[in-house]
This record gives sequence, C-alpha cells and structure tokens, in this order.
Amino acid sequence: MISLETTAKVRRDHFVHGKSIKQISRERGISRNSVRKIVRCGEKASKYERSDTPLPKLGAFVAQLDAMLEANEKRARRDRFRLTRIFDDLRREGYEGGYDAVRRYAQRWRRQRHGGIAQAFVPLSFAPGEAFQFDWSHEWVVMGGVTTKVKVAHIRLCYSRMRFLVAYPRETQEMVFDAHDCAFAFFGGACTRGIYGNMSTAVDAILVGKERRFNRGFQRMCSHHLVEPTACSPAAGWEKGQVENQVKTSRETIFTPRLRVADYDELNEILQERTLAHAARARHPEMKDRTILDVFEEERAALVPWQGPFDGYAETTAAVSKTCLVNFERNRYSVSAEAAGRPVQVRAYADRVVMLQDGAIVGEHTRVFGRDHTVYDPWHYVPVLERKPGALRNGAPFKRMTLPPAMARVQARLAGVDGGDRQMVDLLVAAHQQGVEAVEAACTEALEAGLRSSDAILNILARRTAPAPTEAAPAPAYLRLREEPVADCARYDGLISEAHRGAA
Repeated sequence: MISLETTAKVRRDHFVHGKSIKQISRERGISRNSVRKIVRCGEKASKYERSDTPLPKLGAFVAQLDAMLEANEKRARRDRFRLTRIFDDLRREGYEGGYDAVRRYAQRWRRQRHGGIAQAFVPLSFAPGEAFQFDWSHEWVVMGGVTTKVKVAHIRLCYSRMRFLVAYPRETQEMVFDAHDCAFAFFGGACTRGIYGNMSTAVDAILVGKERRFNRGFQRMCSHHLVEPTACSPAAGWEKGQVENQVKTSRETIFTPRLRVADYDELNEILQERTLAHAARARHPEMKDRTILDVFEEERAALVPWQGPFDGYAETTAAVSKTCLVNFERNRYSVSAEAAGRPVQVRAYADRVVMLQDGAIVGEHTRVFGRDHTVYDPWHYVPVLERKPGALRNGAPFKRMTLPPAMARVQARLAGVDGGDRQMVDLLVAAHQQGVEAVEAACTEALEAGLRSSDAILNILARRTAPAPTEAAPAPAYLRLREEPVADCARYDGLISEAHRGAA
C-alpha cells in the first residue's frame, strides 16, 4: 500500500515539475500502473479496500459458526458463552485455524446483525431529587505506612451530579447501610429512587426482565430512607453511567498519586474535602453557567428529608468462652463475666460490634479488621477478681487498663504493700458497682488526707454516697403534751436516798 507521503510526492513530480509517468516510476521505484493511478485518481489512489475477505481455514466451517453464534445470541445474557468457548466447540468439529479468525468473523457477524444500533444510547434526563446512583470501586492508598486496598462507596445525585465518597475495609452489607447513612446526612436528604448494580448485598435473585428479589436487610434500609430501589440489567453498566464515570474520574483526580493517610477517618475527611472542592469549581455538564455545588443547593430542596441513621447491622450467633471472649471474623471480643458459657447475638456495624444476651447489651467494642486480634474491656473481668484477686497482676485484660489519675496513684502505692492487690480489687469492684467517678473522688480526698488503704477510701465513699438524714416529721396536735415535763435532778436523789434506807 502506497503511503500518503509518497502519493503527495508523485503528484508534485507530475503536476508541478512536469515529469512523465515513466520518469517518476524510474526515480521513485513505483510501477507505472501505480503512478498512472495516482495521477488520475489523486489522493484516493492510496486507499485500499478488500472486496472479499478470504477464509482459507474457516470457510468450510462458516455455516457451523453462524449456527453457534445464532444459538448463543438467543440465550439469556447471563447464560451466554464466551467466544473462547465457541472457538473450543468449533475446534471439536474439526476446525484447525486460529482464534483470531473466529474473533474477526464474529465481530463482522454482530455488525451485520445489529448494525450500529448496538453501540447507540439514549441520553437520560432526571428531575431534581428523582434518583441517585450507587457503586463500589477498589482503590490503593498508603495507610499507616502500608499499601492497602480500600473499598470506596460512590453515590451520585443524577440531577445535580453532586457526588459523595466514603471508604471502608470491606463491601459487606453493613458497610452499604453505613454508606447510605453518611451520604444522606451529607446531602441533607435522599432521592425517591436509587439505581444499583446487581450486588449480592442487595439482590438475592435476578428474575425476568427488571424484576429482582431484594434481600430483607436491604429492603428495610430502603424503606427507612423512603427510597425505591432499581437494579440495572446484568453487564449493563451504562444504566448507571454517571456513577461509573465518577469511579474513573475519582481514581484519576483523587487517588492518583496514592494518598498517604493514618487511618480510615483521615481518608474519609480528605475524600469529603476534595468532593466539596470539586463541586465548587466544576461546571455542570448541562448548565454550563453554574457549578455543581450551585445546582446541588437547588436540588437539596427537592430531596426527601433525612430520616435519621438506619440501625443496619449483620447479626450472627456466637458462643462465649470461659475467658469471656467471643470469636467473630477471626477476632476475639470480651463480654461481661455474667455472659460466660451462654451464646450471644453479635451485631456487626460498620464501625463497632455489639454483643447481646437476653436482649441486654453485654459487650460493645470498636470493630477491628484483620485476624487474630483480641479486644478487651477490663471492666468485664472485675467481678471475676472478687474470687481471683491474684489475676490483677498478670491478667491480660488489665495490662493496658487506664485508670483516672487518683486511682492510678493509689494503685501505685498499694503495689508494694502486702495484700495490696486485694485492696485494689476492692476499689475496682466498688468502681464497677458505683461508678468510676465516685471512687476517683474518694481516692482524691484520701490522698489529700495522706491515706491510701482501701478501707479508708471505701469509708470516704460510703460517707459520700450515704443518703442525707431526713428531717423529723412534726407530731400531730393530739399527740403533743399540754404541759412540758420539768427536768428535776433532785427527784432522782430522793429515789436514791429511799433505796439506801430500805437496804438498811
């Protein structure tokens, strides 16, 4: 194929310099027919179009390949075979050619069947407060000095294009609940319809057409926020194209280069700051004279008022060991000693874990991720110290126990005293029953008085917590004396004298 540059040179040689076709052919090394074609046809002479595509090996199997492609096209989208599977089936039929020939033929087959309609889309338009789109993305950040993959929830208002991003360690259902709570609190309300992919945390089954069976937890969340959920068709990302585009642009503008943060709290603060900064400077794609933030302020009035946070959690049942620990997601959390030996309900929220037994909370901790972490609350083990006071010195839950200043000073002074552990246990039990603040105040008063024993501190605590004496009730009028008795000690002297005389 002759390049455009060579074509231009041949045309200049002939029309500008007046050279003959024979001379140009000799100097340029091009056949006379090619030079003649360039001179007659101009720049169009270099365009080559194959009128018929030869199929040396595939030709005998075209009918079979057409039938396979036709049958595959009739299957449901989620049940369709990949082209590599069709290629393997064709090989079993005796085809000895390569995969590229099959791929090129399948592309031409689809273009001829669907034309350009398959690549065409209808632009969408949304009213204020009508809909939002939700999606997840996986991003890389440097968290605490370690390169970490984080899961980012993206929510985008379809009318104003206002976006919200929040990062989590996982994509579990409780994270979905928390992401909606954070987003709607940020927006100041929700839209009447939410557009989602077919994520397993929301959809239990894909039925015919647009019908979906959403799971109960996701339905409860949508009902709380007054949102009607809508799921896209499988493998049809263009149905939530705004948030798909947001994922791409956010990766380029926010997460490149990689962010360096200490924890998820700092990361989410950065995401919110950059989201507001982008909305304040970016122009709305349809209303060019206004920023996204300006249009968002207009849309905010049309949002469904925020209904408050949704109590969304994933619940499971777990056993409590004799050491008052509950295993959850390969980590261990402590519960009250009274709960040992009986199962508890574990409610996992995005940021915390709550354990309940018989409807009462027996433990609550900040949720940790990873493996083999143990989270203690030392106050869960204080009742056990009444029977085993020696465990205070080497008990794992008490290694990092933080006490108020006065109680810490008392503990330090009792450490070198015989029976000091027993005395400190008495103070901890009192703090567990009556409150740390009350015992701290009693310890402060005892230290000011130069006292350090638990008996003295508990005595002060008893005086502080003893109820105030009640005033005597006035006696009724009919019980009052009309004549007050007169105190006369001489009467007692007379009685004593009479007693002595009688004895004589």
